[in-house]
Amino acid sequence: MSSFDYKAELKRIPHKPGVYQYFDKDDVLIYVGKAKDLKNRVSSYFVSERQLNSKTKVLVRKIQRIAFTIVDTEIDAWLLENNLIKKHKPRYNVMLKDDKTYPWIVIKNEAYPRVFWTRKYLKDGSKYYGPYASVGMMHIVLDTIRELFPLRTCSLNLSPENVAKGKYKVCLEYQIGNCKGPCEGLQQQDEYDQNLESIKDILNGKIGAVTSRLKEQLADAVGALNFEEAHLLKTKLDKLDNYQSKSTVVSSSITNIDVFSIASDESYAFVNFLKVMNGVVIQTQTLEMKKRLDESDEELLAIAIPEIRNRYKSLSREIIVPFELQIEGLPGEVSFVVPKLGDKRKLLDLSLKNVAYFKKERLLQYEKLNPEVKTERLLNQMQKDLRMNVLPRHIECFDNSNIQGSFPVSAIVVFKDGKPSKKDYRHFNVKTVEGPNDFATMEEAVFRRYRRLLDEGEELPQLIIIDGGKGQLGAALKSLRLLGIERKVTVIGIAKRLEELYYPGDQYPLYLDKKSETLKVIQHLRDEAHRFGITFHRNQRSRKTFVSELENIPGIGKTTVEKLLKRFKSVKRIREESDENLSEVLNVKQLKALRAYFEMPTAIDPG
Repeated sequence: MSSFDYKAELKRIPHKPGVYQYFDKDDVLIYVGKAKDLKNRVSSYFVSERQLNSKTKVLVRKIQRIAFTIVDTEIDAWLLENNLIKKHKPRYNVMLKDDKTYPWIVIKNEAYPRVFWTRKYLKDGSKYYGPYASVGMMHIVLDTIRELFPLRTCSLNLSPENVAKGKYKVCLEYQIGNCKGPCEGLQQQDEYDQNLESIKDILNGKIGAVTSRLKEQLADAVGALNFEEAHLLKTKLDKLDNYQSKSTVVSSSITNIDVFSIASDESYAFVNFLKVMNGVVIQTQTLEMKKRLDESDEELLAIAIPEIRNRYKSLSREIIVPFELQIEGLPGEVSFVVPKLGDKRKLLDLSLKNVAYFKKERLLQYEKLNPEVKTERLLNQMQKDLRMNVLPRHIECFDNSNIQGSFPVSAIVVFKDGKPSKKDYRHFNVKTVEGPNDFATMEEAVFRRYRRLLDEGEELPQLIIIDGGKGQLGAALKSLRLLGIERKVTVIGIAKRLEELYYPGDQYPLYLDKKSETLKVIQHLRDEAHRFGITFHRNQRSRKTFVSELENIPGIGKTTVEKLLKRFKSVKRIREESDENLSEVLNVKQLKALRAYFEMPTAIDPG
């Protein structure tokens, strides 16, 4: 709780709409907020610490001075808050940031206006449309316009005086039919302006109005038997239909609405905005927000909507959102809709899909540049999914291998910070188990592993994974209890058939989403333990098989067999080695016996 006398401050704050400002010990503005009732809102910060989240506690502890401004209406409060945040950029306020500079289509404020695309939004009286999130879609729109309506592309000053004086000559664009030559007065301003009206309708999503206009002109041309003009108009209609099929058409009954959706994690939030006019999505934008005080999605969206609508000067009276929302102070009569079915629901789903994709891509990009961020996020997710009290930075997984009880071995693999730590892998030759007893094998391996860690003063893992169901988990727990550490670690079993996760004492298993990162890490651990265990088991089985075979040779005992295998590694190499090399381990009688056993002649004379 802040050390300054907040009770005295609260006494002078009125029950009126306004803006409040918090300053730290250096009199630096650290937070700006708006309120319908200043006293009630500011008082809510100075409640019991248990009712505040961690970041808000940090803010409150830094407050040393409170200033406030009374305004007449809630709209005035929002405008003032917005201006103060932009001017001072307080540390604990959510800051909006454009994800990149999007392109716009501009109709230039000039005689015979040009239509082109730009990334610079200038307040020069020109008309801007966009921004377009997809550069490809923007070019489709612009190419369609140029195919439908011949327009000039030059930057000449086509004032009436300059055209009348004959200062300019037509260029190649006129010769190939892309321009009608307004520079020489070959196209009148009225005709050019009529084309511009159709272009504006297309950019505003009013494709139906342009289509109707062209159909009327087509009927007039056919009636006048002007078939060349009729063919040109028919071509334009076909191109317009082709363009319309590429645009996102929702429903002709949906007009002038805004759509907002949000996706967030612990540190960032992303807000998607769709503008729909006459059934067509004509504008889309995704913005990034940096969280300051663990704000909820509702709080963040309530901040983003007024800012985005103000930025793009939207006056839509209907706003589609993913959950119930109340935002006081928006200009005009505005209604919020949470659609369940129909075209409006499809619009919301489109927005949700876009914002989810943007969030995924941005976080992946950020994590590539900052691998430690990905590790922390993964460990936090695992802690949450597995209901742990600490981050599982050190995980160990056990697996047993045997064939019908023969050559039983157990393997342990170790992951640290979500990645394999192969230098810490271990395997065990089972010593106390006779026959195929998987539970007893697991019990021995777990006991030996953690008995040794305790004896050597090593740190225990935060998470132990047992490859198997309730039986193997119970066997592992028996050893952990004997060592007195069953409450110091989290231990779970994973059954292979349905990837069930079993907890000690729980009757029912836990099922994680098949795409869950937590489950993928557990599966990786289980598969790595299985691979490591099987490899060790095969090596042990092969070695013991070789020992058994070589011991059948008369005159060669166990000690000699071990020397042979240590020197030549395998029975195959022993068979293929020269007598000279084998003589380094075997005497003459042993060499002759070995060659006789494998039915191979020897070059050494025993006499």
